[in-house]
Amino acid sequence: MSTLNGTDLDKAQGHWILARMGKKVLRPGGRELTEQLVGFLGIGPGDDVAEFAPGLGHTAALTLGRHPRSYTGIELDPDVAAMLRGKLGGPGRTIVQGSASATGLPDACMDKVYGEAMLTMQADHRKQEIVREAHRILRPGGFYAIHELGLTPDTIDAAQKATVQKDLALSIRVNARPLNAPEWTELLEREGFVVKHIAMSPMRLLEMGRMVDDEGLWRTLRISLNILRHPAARRRILDMRRVFRQHSAHMNAIALVAVKQ
Repeated sequence: MSTLNGTDLDKAQGHWILARMGKKVLRPGGRELTEQLVGFLGIGPGDDVAEFAPGLGHTAALTLGRHPRSYTGIELDPDVAAMLRGKLGGPGRTIVQGSASATGLPDACMDKVYGEAMLTMQADHRKQEIVREAHRILRPGGFYAIHELGLTPDTIDAAQKATVQKDLALSIRVNARPLNAPEWTELLEREGFVVKHIAMSPMRLLEMGRMVDDEGLWRTLRISLNILRHPAARRRILDMRRVFRQHSAHMNAIALVAVKQ
C-alpha cells in the first residue's frame, strides 16, 4: 500500500491527491471560469455572501477582494474549516463547520451564495437539498452561482452518460454525477431560481497549458516535481488525466448564475 501523510493513495479522492501535490486551483473550468462566475455575481460592499465548500479558499480570496459586507464559508470538513479560519479570519468573516444542505443560517440572510465543484460530487437528491438550502438563505432577488462539471452535448444519451460517470467515479474515487446544461438548469429552476447566465469551457484541469494559466509557471514546475517524487500519486494523476482525455468530447466545465424570484 502506498501512502501519503498516512492516507492510502489507491483509495484517496482525486482532489485530495492534487492538493497534496501543491495544486491550488481545483475547479473544473480553472481560474478563468471562477473569475467569470465571481464577475457575474457582481459582489460589492453592500453584500452578505455565503460560499458552500470553500476548499482551499482560492475563490474566497477573490470574493474578499471585492470587500463584501460579510462573508460566510460553510465547510463540512472540520480540519479544513479550522485552516480557513486561520487563513481568512477577520471582521465580518465567518467559517461555519457544517453541511451545505443544512447550514443553520437564518432564512433570507444572504445576497449572494455560490459553490464550486461540490454539487457534481453529490447524489441527485442531495444536489436538490443543497440548491433548496441556497434558495432558503437568499433574500428575494439574491443570486446563486455554481461552477461544476458538465456533460456535453445536451443530447448525450443515457448509455454514454452512464459510462462517463462510471469511469470518472472509478478514477477520482468519488461518485461524481455531472449533468448537462439543461439538467443543471432544471435543478436550479425546480427550487424557484431563474437562470440568468451560463458559461462553459473545456475540461482541461490536468493539461499543462491550463495548469500554467491556473497556477503560474513556477508553481506548475513545483507541482510537476512533487508528482515525479511520488510514484503512486503520479499513477493516480495520470489515470485521472487519461479519463479526462478519453471523455473530452462528452465532458466540460459549466458555470450558471441564477436569481431568486
